[in-house]
This record gives sequence, C-alpha cells and structure tokens, in this order.
Amino acid sequence: MVKLYDGGVYLVGGKEIVAEQDAAKVQALTGQAANKEEAKKGTIAYSILSAHNTSGDMDKLKIKFDAMTSHDITFVGIVQTAKASGMEKFPIPYVLTNCHNSLCAVGGTINEDDHVFGLSAAKKYGGIYVPPHLAVIHQYMREKMAGCGKMILGSDSHTRYGALGTMAIGEGGGELVKQLLCDTYDVGYPGVVGIYLDGKPQPGVGPQDIALAIIGAVFKCGYVKNKVMEFVGPGIASMTTDFRNGVDVMTTETTCLSSIWCTDDDTKAYLTMHGRGDDYKKLDPADVAYYDGMVYVDLSTVKPMIALPFHPSNTYEIDELNANLGDILRAVEKDAERLIGGNSDIKFTLTDKIVNGKLQVQQGIIAGCAGGGYTNVMEAAHILRGAQCGADEFALSVYPSSMPVYMDLVKKGAVSDLMAAGAVLKTAFCGPCFGAGDTPANNGLSIRHTTRNFPNREGSKPGSGQMSSVALMDARSIAATAANGGILTPATAVVDDYVVPEYEYDDSAYRSRVYQGYNAPVEGAELVYGPNIKDWPQMSALTDNILLKVCTKIMDDVTTTDELIPSGETSSYRSNPLGLAEFTLSRRDPQYVGRSKEVDKLEKARAAGKNPVDLEPELEKVYAQIKTIDPDMVPADTEIGSMIYCVKPGDGSAREQAASCQRVIGGLANICREYATKRYRSNVMNWGMLPFQMKDEPEFEIGDYIYIPNVKVALDGDMQDIKAYVLGEQVKEISLYIADMTPDEKKIVKAGCLINYNRNRNR
Repeated sequence: MVKLYDGGVYLVGGKEIVAEQDAAKVQALTGQAANKEEAKKGTIAYSILSAHNTSGDMDKLKIKFDAMTSHDITFVGIVQTAKASGMEKFPIPYVLTNCHNSLCAVGGTINEDDHVFGLSAAKKYGGIYVPPHLAVIHQYMREKMAGCGKMILGSDSHTRYGALGTMAIGEGGGELVKQLLCDTYDVGYPGVVGIYLDGKPQPGVGPQDIALAIIGAVFKCGYVKNKVMEFVGPGIASMTTDFRNGVDVMTTETTCLSSIWCTDDDTKAYLTMHGRGDDYKKLDPADVAYYDGMVYVDLSTVKPMIALPFHPSNTYEIDELNANLGDILRAVEKDAERLIGGNSDIKFTLTDKIVNGKLQVQQGIIAGCAGGGYTNVMEAAHILRGAQCGADEFALSVYPSSMPVYMDLVKKGAVSDLMAAGAVLKTAFCGPCFGAGDTPANNGLSIRHTTRNFPNREGSKPGSGQMSSVALMDARSIAATAANGGILTPATAVVDDYVVPEYEYDDSAYRSRVYQGYNAPVEGAELVYGPNIKDWPQMSALTDNILLKVCTKIMDDVTTTDELIPSGETSSYRSNPLGLAEFTLSRRDPQYVGRSKEVDKLEKARAAGKNPVDLEPELEKVYAQIKTIDPDMVPADTEIGSMIYCVKPGDGSAREQAASCQRVIGGLANICREYATKRYRSNVMNWGMLPFQMKDEPEFEIGDYIYIPNVKVALDGDMQDIKAYVLGEQVKEISLYIADMTPDEKKIVKAGCLINYNRNRNR
C-alpha cells in the first residue's frame, strides 16, 4: 500500500505521523504545542542545506557542493565551457567517469578521443579520472565519495546518494560550470516530503519494485516535483544499504530535486567496508519535524512490479498484468499509435507477444546504477542457478555496476551460475539505459532493471521504421522470467529462503587504474583534443525586442529530454555542438532542425549588420505588421530566434544538450504550460534562452512569427504578464509569463548564455 497524505504532516519521534489539521496531537505527544516554522527546521534536508548554504537566507539558497561528478557524455562540454569562462583548476573533487559511450562504436575514434580529453583535463586541472569499464558513474560515487551530511552535484539526472546520507542533485552542465568557477547553485528552499517506510519487503521483492510502486503513486500528480524526498520510518532497517541504494536512485523518476535517508549502523558498516568509516554520521529528523507532504509505504504489501512502455510511472503489479494481458497491452498499443503519429512504416504491437495466455518477452537486461548492484545480481544468479534461459529468442545480459562488484561476484560463484544459465556478463556500462547498447530487435519487448523506458530510449529509430520497447522490472523477476524461457514471471513465484552472503569490497582495480589528481594539477599539462571536439559557437546577447519563429509545436502531455535530443549512439557526437545539434528533435519532428537553422541564418545576418529581409523576403511583411504594434521597433536591433512549444518539456535526463542543441542552431525561447523539471528549465536559461510559460492554449502554429517587445524590461519586472503578438492574417495578442529567476539567471539570459556572462565578468 502506498498512501499520499493530503497536506503537510508532523513526524514525532521519527515514527508518529500527525496530519497538520490534527496538530493538537503534537502537544499531547510531546508536551509542547506544534510550531510549524521551527518544525520545518527539523528535517534532515534542512540541516544539510543550511550547512551548505552561503547566502544567509534559507529561503534563497546559494549552495556550495562538496564534490562533483560527470560522465563522458557531458564532461567535455563542461570543461570547455569552464575553460572559456576562465577556470584555472578544479576547486573541489571532480570525478570524470567513462561509462556512457565506452562500448558505442560510432564515429571512429570520437568516443576514445573524449576519454583521452577527460584524462588530460584531470591532469591539467586536478581531477579524478575513472577509465572505461571500471564503474558506472553512480556506483563509483557511492563507493568512493558519498558520505553522511555531504552534498554532491552531478551532470546526470540519477545523481542520488541519499541512502548514504548525501544530498545529491543532478543538473545540466551549466550548474557544474558555476561550481568550477567558485559560484553557487542558486535555488529557492525546496519543499520536503517524507517517505515513511513501514514493514519489510517480502521475499522476491526487490528495490525496483519498491521504487516503481512509489513512482506510480506520485509522478502523475506531481506530489514530489522539485522537492526533496526524505526517507524515514522503521522500514528502513529492514533493507541493507545496497538495497536502499537501488530504491534511492530511482527517485529521479518522480521528478524530485533530491533525496536523503535516515542513516544507521548498516550505513556505517557500508562506509566502513569501503574504507570511509569517518564519513558516517547518524542522520535523523528532530523529535518534531514538519514535512510538506508524506508518502506512507507499507513495504510488506508491495508485490513484484512492472512499468510498461513508455514511462516508469506506467506501473502494474506483474500479477495484475498477467491476469489482464489483452486489455492492458492494448492500452499501451494505443499510446504507441499516438507516438508513431501515422507513420505507416512502423509496425508496433505488444498483444502479439501473448502466447498461450502468457506474455513472452524477447530480452532481459540487468544493468547500471539501478540494477547492477551486488545484491541484485546475487539474487538473480541464485534464481537462475541450475536453470536455463533457453535456446530461443529470449536473451539475458548482466552488467555489474563496478569492477569491485564484478570481482566479488566472481569470487562468490555468481558469474559462473549466470553464464551456465545462458546469461552474458558484460562490464560496467550505462548503455542499455539510454540506447547505446543491447537495442532490442524491431518490435521487440525488453524487460530491464535499469532506470528509464521512454519512447525509443532503448535505441530504436522511428525515422528508419523501427520501434521496440522496454518494460522496467526488478532483477529478481527478470531472473525468474529468464528461468522460464522469457515468459513473464514474478520472482515471488520462485523464491526460497536464500540469504545473500556478505559483500567483500576490493578496490584493487581502482588503485591500479583510477587517476587521482585532485589538488595536484600537473604543471604544463595541456588538453588533448580529438578532431570531433569543437568549441561552442558564438551566441548573440539578448536585445530589447525579439522576434520568434515557431519551429515546432508538440502537444503531448510530456516531452522528454530524449525526444528533445536523442540519447544512444547520437550522444557520441556530444563534443561537437553543431554536429550533435543536427539530431535535435529528430525522433519527434525531423523537420525542426532545418526550420531552426533557417532562422539562425537570419539572426547571423542581422548580427553581422546585414538586412535579414535579403535572405527571407517574408520578413518585410512581418516587420510592417510589427510597426503597427510598435512604431519605434528597429529591425537591426531586434534579435531573431527560433522557438519550440511543448506542453511540459524536460522530463528525464539532466543532459544540457537538450537545451544547448536548440540554442546553437538559433533557439531563443521555449514556451510551455509548465516545465517537467527544474534541471531542464535551468539548462534553458544557462544557454541564454527565455523560459516562457503560458496559461492559455497556444493559438499559433509552426511557421508563425511572435513579436515580444521590451523583453529585457520584462525580465526586470515581475514577469507575470508579458505581452506578445502572434503575427499573421491578423495580429493576436497573447500573454506569457516567466516563473522566478535569480538575478544571475536574468544576467545570463541577457548576456546570451553562461559563457558570455562569464566572459563579461572577466573583462
């Protein structure tokens, strides 16, 4: 059972939940009347945020982090941006891992060139470099960096180490650049929602099952959006820290800002085993703590779960799905029809996989920061011991999350058990999570203990007539399904009294290969550039008035970052801003790039002192219409940019490329009803685009122009009613608004991007 409380609650003594409307009960329990403002300071989150806040104002935080981490999709762009902004060294520990494109054979040398660049950056600026195949980013950070009371910033959305007492946040590269320049992470004090865990998971239920049950309950209603999830309650003690890590990493899929857990002796044992016992601190809420909401989870009632395509929140109990296969799968097929949008080249079905009343899947994957942990793989190996995956279409691949985990799995015999059953063991790699490895066959269904199952994130290319899909499950039920030849089976149907043996951590692989350069930059070291690594192009500063051209309009309920810029093999081009931008919205609106580049030509002509009308004669009529609204408008002083409209953009990855790829080919603004995540909106602003919102339905279409006068003046005002004009047969006035921006965010947008802003400061 997962229950959401309506409104705020007090937690008394770490165990007693008191709804805000029953606040008088707090006095009965403690002898003192409830004081909401003081009780807000009683959360673990408050204590950690206050210790890292430099502003002196807890309503407007300016956070300095203890450490940072990036992987090989993002670190080149971050280092390039920071270098262009005047960085001289890494001021805090910065871990560069190589787990995302390490097995993606695209573009010749470009992936390994980026790895070489990363090592050269660690040498030049004093960083920590983790070579390919040694660890996925978040497992390394759990093993070597996370600790109680710390804060860590990562350029990956699944930066979550709350079960180790660390408040970790995943953001776009611009926010990491700010830390590298000794600036701050600026954010309003977030709401804090308690996640009260009670009871104990039943045998066969794993961390992914717990996580999916929570995600299914909170995502659609936005219960924890941009808030901190604080895990409390007696149920925590029923799970090992390794198990807790598997729940914690999936909190990203709720759209929360961060997470934090109560810590205990098991946390201490985990840190001590990893050679960092001094990083342990007992973390508990105060005797009376106030939460902005509460999610009550009875762990004993959670059953094996499955998140069907095309989102981690599309959750069902496996038993429920098996009892209603036809109806539920037909509903998913209808979702697919909407995504396909009438593309007759794509043939996608799920009901064809119902064989003799049971669901036959084609592939299983256990991998990454969510699935590849020691406990998950050990339990999967136990279920498969003596079984066979079968000599048919179904195939199983297992990716241990780090070399130390892999080494102990070998010692414990789990690797040989898995191999004997027909599973393939691979190295630490995030590829299956984002489409850079193990892409299923066309129309195939893959069950995965990974983090996401967005449309085409598994690597299929709709532009080539391909569509496969992913359902998320726990490693235990994936193993049970594999033992049944690919017939969907919950782990509760096969479990026994197996107890996972204690993990034995051995970091000799790290001691042999990881470059430890923090606080020790190499004098005279230079960055090593491959031919694909390019500098960021120039971007215009914001003008007083702007002219936008609508270059795409997407009316889906949610637009993910994977739709804005595809992941997978596309990410191999990440270090070439203009090269990567060619793929912007390619799986959602293949004509967008061409439209935006035409607009960019107009702006480049204007910025060079030329008349854009010479390139686009229709602008003469557009300018004439604008003169009827704003007689003083000067075309030469009016920036021209492309704009995308989405209902709710930005769910998913923290990759800044979702915004930068728009910007470098002419993007100047987003307009939406709401932003799915803070991190995507931050990326939009850091790349110099205006984060507009509107309450009304969009009365404009692709190809329309929208004129917005006095936009810089609007940024200096309350930003709640910004007049804009849709130009066409008739001029239509619309109202836009912008949610709160910090003073620095306004300066960044006015400068044209974070790089411009920092260059201006350094002059």
